Amino acid sequence: MKASLKYTAARLGLLVASAAALLPLGLHLLVTLMIAVLASAILSFFLLRKLRDQVAEELASSTQRRREQKAKLRSALAGEDQQEVGVAPGNTTNVAGS
Repeated sequence: MKASLKYTAARLGLLVASAAALLPLGLHLLVTLMIAVLASAILSFFLLRKLRDQVAEELASSTQRRREQKAKLRSALAGEDQQEVGVAPGNTTNVAGS
């Protein structure tokens, strides 16, 4: 399972647990939910640090992979990488315009 899905599920779990812990106090439901959101945010900052770091690493690697793919595509479109995209080095005819 992706780290981002685990982190989201854990955050929702903390929210539900916080709200369930506050329900017996007899506060208005909206007040209970607002306190639960605040409490779960604070708790997740400390309890879910490992998952949050995994999500950050996942996003960083994805961003790096996309940058590399973008650079490769740009160089291929500029004609610098014709061997890799399957175009012969001297073949610059416009196939679409013929």
